[in-house]
Amino acid sequence: MGEKWRSALPSILSVALALVVCWVAITITRDARTAGEAYLQMLYGGLGQWPRFLESGDGVLLARPLGEAAGKAALLILTGLSVAVAFKAGLFNIGAQGQMVVGALAAAVVGAQLSAPAALHIPLAFLAAAVAGGAWALLAAALKLWRGVHEVISTIMLNWVAVSLVDNWLVVGPLRAVAAGGQSVAGTTQIHATAELPRLLGDISRLNLGFPVALGVALLIWVWLTRTRRGFETRASGLGPDAARAAGISVKQRAAEAMALAGAMAGLAGAVLVLGTEFRYPGVLGAPYGFDGIAISLIGNNHPLGVIVTAVFFGALRAGGTRMQLLGVHKSFPELIQGLALLFVAGRLVWLTLLRKRRTPPASAEVPRA
Repeated sequence: MGEKWRSALPSILSVALALVVCWVAITITRDARTAGEAYLQMLYGGLGQWPRFLESGDGVLLARPLGEAAGKAALLILTGLSVAVAFKAGLFNIGAQGQMVVGALAAAVVGAQLSAPAALHIPLAFLAAAVAGGAWALLAAALKLWRGVHEVISTIMLNWVAVSLVDNWLVVGPLRAVAAGGQSVAGTTQIHATAELPRLLGDISRLNLGFPVALGVALLIWVWLTRTRRGFETRASGLGPDAARAAGISVKQRAAEAMALAGAMAGLAGAVLVLGTEFRYPGVLGAPYGFDGIAISLIGNNHPLGVIVTAVFFGALRAGGTRMQLLGVHKSFPELIQGLALLFVAGRLVWLTLLRKRRTPPASAEVPRA
């Protein structure tokens, strides 16, 4: 077995164990049949109702679930990359949620206040979101590199600063939507149609350009980390800062660049949410995809390609979670599976020890002396 597959095994086994544990939990509280049906409905909700599609040929049965799964996966890919990129430079970015918040607001403002053709409007909104998220992350990088403040503390605090600044002041104050017909509108003004991400399957699905964008960004990050000098220096700085300095690498510069790039990824996630599905900054941003990015990155082994696989998998599960309610099972089980998988991945050394024992050949019997 190759070294890459061997390093991925703990994550695969952790996800499998989390699925088993949650299935057992449903079985104990309900029964085995309900547990099996609930998992089946979860798959139908995320991957489409293939049996009915093969019978009827109705593409909506596949397009809608796949669109919902891809939408969630796009956000998880970008926030997962945000954590993974910082980790490669030896930093732990807990601030993807705050970076996503300011990125979403920047995209909403550009989308609503600027008039431009779609070919220009969408890239400008993405650029604004990336710059806002990157600038927010650079605050933590500056505190780390020039004042010695640990990035875990600063990014956590900056999350709440961003939420308070945006949700509790700007969105309900200076940037609130103008009420139409005497009716109050939550969030900011709706973006122009030219800023909306095109839907790839028309009206039958919410699958939009955000998912291909997220995949493309992940592949670019992978190329940057593995095929460029800057990426190699970033990884070297994260693995051994003292050795990197001895080799002439500017560790501070690489760390600042990685943190800015991490913030940009989270900001792009906010743009995908606003431009792809919400079409305004909502009153409350909703699900904490920034925090979910931590789990996605760690389960994906902090590798861009691993982040893609993990995000697509959990995006599908979370899209199908609502269908579990048809059987009286709470829709939060996909988040529970994700949380347990992260917990089990944290015991990575246990998995590696077990796998090492499995690979170690038995000692040959000692030949007795005459």
